[in-house]
Amino acid sequence: MNPTCAPLTPPSAALATAAGTAPADHSAAVARIAQYFELLSPASLAQLGDYYTPDARFKDPFNAVHGIEAVHGIFAHMYVSLHEPRFVVTGRVLQGEQCFLLWDFVFRFQRFDTQTLQTVKGCSHLVLAPDGRISSHRDYWDAAEELYEKLPLVGGLMRWLKRRANS
Repeated sequence: MNPTCAPLTPPSAALATAAGTAPADHSAAVARIAQYFELLSPASLAQLGDYYTPDARFKDPFNAVHGIEAVHGIFAHMYVSLHEPRFVVTGRVLQGEQCFLLWDFVFRFQRFDTQTLQTVKGCSHLVLAPDGRISSHRDYWDAAEELYEKLPLVGGLMRWLKRRANS
């Protein structure tokens, strides 16, 4: 085998092997986390500490916070701002303590088109602590395409700008 084509060993696995211990298998933790996100509700926010470390970091296109209370505030605000928000986890990728969850975020607007079910496609990059809880959570999704284009007035402008940029 050509040594330049050898598979890369994640740094955590290399360190664990050098120390004589096996890297943690977070498969069960990721399954539990995915299920928590799919069943997330205002009532289940009380269990956030079972899934996030006290000093967890969270970032998305609109927020960057540190600490479980701040993360709680982001999710609580979601329930105030949107009607029937929920996540549907569509895929998982796990390597060591790094995880990506692919998801559809389904909701209805509170103020605009309250009847149409909206879907935002995105993914979350999670870094897991040794105990399987989330120490870092970063969401990736296209705010322009997935949200702004769906808003009245702003949506028309965003679609026009997109057409102009692509012409």
